Amino acid sequence: MSDPVILYVEDDALSREVMQTLLVRGLGYKNVTVFESSHEFGAKLDTLTTIPDIIFLDIHVEPIDGFTMLGLIRQRNQFNGTRVVALTASVMNEEVKMLKEAGFNGVIAKPLNYETFPTTLRHILAKEDIWYIK
Repeated sequence: MSDPVILYVEDDALSREVMQTLLVRGLGYKNVTVFESSHEFGAKLDTLTTIPDIIFLDIHVEPIDGFTMLGLIRQRNQFNGTRVVALTASVMNEEVKMLKEAGFNGVIAKPLNYETFPTTLRHILAKEDIWYIK
């Protein structure tokens, strides 16, 4: 897949800038949508014209946290094939276990690693679950 459709939900401006740099400038992807908050997340999902291949969710975002956003995604059949990956600085064993049990397809620790992110993204696009916590 040369240009996947990606959605990223992140309320931190610096984190958004880092992801944009990696995806758009670094990898040359054009189909990247960023929600700057989780406010009215369900309604925003319903307005997407193209179903994302991957959704990256910041877990500690307000007003709707990443777990609740995942639930809203999983309620919509059109997103059945979409990989949902948590992005969080909280990667203790118990937290990772909670992410797995909630139904995420993986987790990537913040801050993102510029060197390993492209390979990690290829694994996600290959439908592999990724639990990258280092």
